[in-house]
Amino acid sequence: MASPQATATDRPAPEAPPALRAAARRKKLVPYWLLLPGILWLLVFFAAPLVYQASTSVQTGSLEEGFEVTWHFATYWDAATEYYPQFLRSVGYAATATAGCLALGYPLAYLIALKAGRWRNLLMILVIAPFFTSFLIRTLAWKTILSDGGPVVSALNSLHVLGLTDALGITEGHRVLATPLAVVCGLTYNFLPFMILPLYTSLERIDPRLLEAAGDLYAKPITTFRKVTFPLSMPGVVAGTLLTFIPATGDYINAELLGSTDQKMIGNVIQSQFLRVLDYPTAAALSFILMAAILAMVTLYIRKSGTEDLV
Repeated sequence: MASPQATATDRPAPEAPPALRAAARRKKLVPYWLLLPGILWLLVFFAAPLVYQASTSVQTGSLEEGFEVTWHFATYWDAATEYYPQFLRSVGYAATATAGCLALGYPLAYLIALKAGRWRNLLMILVIAPFFTSFLIRTLAWKTILSDGGPVVSALNSLHVLGLTDALGITEGHRVLATPLAVVCGLTYNFLPFMILPLYTSLERIDPRLLEAAGDLYAKPITTFRKVTFPLSMPGVVAGTLLTFIPATGDYINAELLGSTDQKMIGNVIQSQFLRVLDYPTAAALSFILMAAILAMVTLYIRKSGTEDLV
C-alpha cells in the first residue's frame, strides 16, 4: 500500500516568480524585435511598390483622362507578343556576358585565391576599384575605347578580324560601337567584379591539403583542377553567374550608350514606356513579365546546378 505521505519527486515544481516569467517571455521576443526593422523595410520599399505596380499593370486609360483599375490582363499578352524580340535579346546578351565574366573571372579569382600570396590584398583592391567610379562614367569610358578611331578598332583592323565579326553579325561595317559586341563588352566589364568576388570566396576556402593530396596520388594539374578544384568552387560559380546574369538581363545603360536602336534590351523598353511614352500599364506588365521570366530561369538553373547537387 502506498505511503500516505507524498515523496519529494511527487511534489509539483515550484512556480517561477512573475518577474522571471516576464523576463523569459521578453527573451523569446528578442529575435522578432530584431527582425522588425528589416520586415518594415521590405514592406515599405518592396512589397508596397510591388503591389502598386501590379495594380498599375491591369489599369486602362491615358495620362490625360487618368488610369483606372479595370483588371485588363490582356496587357500582359499584348506586351509579351510585341516586345518578345527585346526579351530574347536581353537574355542572349546577359547569357553571353555571364559566360564572358566566368571565362575572365575564374582564372583571375584562382590566381588571387591560390597563387597571389602577399599580393592578394592589392589584387582584390584592383578588382573592386571600378566600384569607386560611377556606373555611368565607366560605361561612357567604353564608348571612347570602342569608338571608330579607338585602339580596339585599330587592333582588330590590323588583325583583319572585323571582317569575320561582321559576317557573324556581332559587328557591322568594320566598326564595334553601336553593335552587339559593344553592348556585351560593356555588360561583361561592368559586372565582372560580381563574378570574381564569389569565385574568390569559394576558392579561398579550399583546403590546400586537398590539392596536395591529389598531387601525392600522381594526379596531373589539369586532373586536380577538374576533379578537386572546380567541383569545390561550384558554389562560387553558381553565385557568380546569378549575380551577373540577373542584373545584366534588366540593364539598359549599356544598350543605351554602347548600342543602337537595333540593340535595345527589354530594360530600354521599360524605361521608355515609363518615362517617354508614359504608358504605365504596359511598362508595369513588362516589368512583371521580366521578373517572372528571370525567376523561372533562376529556379531551373538552381535545380540543375544549385547547392543540392554539389554534395
